[in-house]
Amino acid sequence: MWDELTPILSKKNRVICIDLLGHGKTDCLGYVHTMELMAEAVTAVLKHLKIRRSTFIGHSMGGYVALAFAEENPDALKGLCLMNSTASADTPEKQQNRDRAILAVKQNHKSFIRMAIVNLFRPKNRTLYADKIKKIRKDAQETPPLQGIVAALEGMKIRNDREALLHFTPFKKMLVAGKKDPVLHYDTLVEQTQNTEVKLVTLPDGHMSHIENKDELLLNLTHFIEKI
Repeated sequence: MWDELTPILSKKNRVICIDLLGHGKTDCLGYVHTMELMAEAVTAVLKHLKIRRSTFIGHSMGGYVALAFAEENPDALKGLCLMNSTASADTPEKQQNRDRAILAVKQNHKSFIRMAIVNLFRPKNRTLYADKIKKIRKDAQETPPLQGIVAALEGMKIRNDREALLHFTPFKKMLVAGKKDPVLHYDTLVEQTQNTEVKLVTLPDGHMSHIENKDELLLNLTHFIEKI
């Protein structure tokens, strides 16, 4: 997904894109990939590359992992952008939805991928970005098909609430929210940023801001990074 953004961001920054556990070329480590376990993997990558401090941009689950990292290593961050993500834990209703998704994956993971990806986009954009959706589906098929998806869903389902990090951490923070995000309630994200120093960026479309609102997103990301 970062291929949409790295050509611009890498002009003035060193950009490192990490395949999280069970995604891309990274294998699974178990049946449940907690956000803390994924954050440990990120820590290992940064240690290997000898990077002491960095700015994180976490999309969706990547934001949950970034928050887990920040909780353990607040001094290692210069900035954190939650992109189409939230600091809240899953509600009981959302946890039930995760369980249903896990069942659907186990029954037919290819069908689940086809449906899940298109549902991340604002309905009116699904035809407009049909080619992008097709490519994302193809890339998703390369994720270790069953265990990787289930382990991520199980980990997201039990993740901790980390809203306190939006209030009490020293690094700069930005939250990018899609006003028509089918996955996250926009009003809830607005509430999270109230009485904090988090910069809220509102974009007009869905959960895939790096595609649906690419130019506006890049403008805000570059400004955010430049001011750190």
